[in-house]
Amino acid sequence: MTNYTHKTHKTVAKAMALAALLSLAAGCATGPDANPRDPLEPFNRGVYKFNDTLDTAVLKPVATAYEKVTPSPVRTGVGNFFGNLGDLWSSVNAGLQLRPREAVENLMRFSVNSVFGLAGVFDIATEMRIPRTQLDFGHTLGRWGTPAGPYLVLPLFGPSSVRDGAASFVDVHGDPVAGVDHRATRNSLYALRVVDGRARLLRASSMLDDSGMDKYSFIRDAYLSRRQGQIDDIVDKGIGIGDGATDDADDTNRNDSTGTR
Repeated sequence: MTNYTHKTHKTVAKAMALAALLSLAAGCATGPDANPRDPLEPFNRGVYKFNDTLDTAVLKPVATAYEKVTPSPVRTGVGNFFGNLGDLWSSVNAGLQLRPREAVENLMRFSVNSVFGLAGVFDIATEMRIPRTQLDFGHTLGRWGTPAGPYLVLPLFGPSSVRDGAASFVDVHGDPVAGVDHRATRNSLYALRVVDGRARLLRASSMLDDSGMDKYSFIRDAYLSRRQGQIDDIVDKGIGIGDGATDDADDTNRNDSTGTR
């Protein structure tokens, strides 16, 4: 436990150093015509173009094939499995945010689905009406007042911000998949999660492609607006109050702070 805590502290320290470095770079890149939220736009557009080229050449075709050959119930099970792993990290972040209700609920979801849902393949917790609140370390930093900083496009990971980009370094280390010792199994899980996640976005990305809009600007504005809304929502709720949702059907999937970036 002591060794794990030490590694966690080192990871957080590295993430904070990275955030400071990126903030410095953003300040140096700011020009008179720069979008105040996106002073790194030339750099970000370059990374976006790289990501988009990779997506067009590899990820989208693989995700399309995956969707065509994999039965819907299997894809649902895959999504449930990774969602269950996410519940564990969400529980940790809820605890760091001093939100005991969400911490307990997410931990209960993980426990129930892991034991009775065959490692989360079946979402028994939702049937039991145990709410899910998706949280990551970027939410936690925002909860305690860390500013988002400039918009940042990360290679492979996509839209982010200085705060959330640094936080993703911690999220990677908090991911239960990272704890799988067998390298081939771990890499296979990473690949499956990426492909399954991309497959879920096929329809939305096709609509965006057909819209004729500047995809870079649309994705940037949508990300920043949604992310800030999540942080504001967390702060407004205060400590341990929960999200104030009622006991109707919508309470079962309480994605007030969705971790999807």
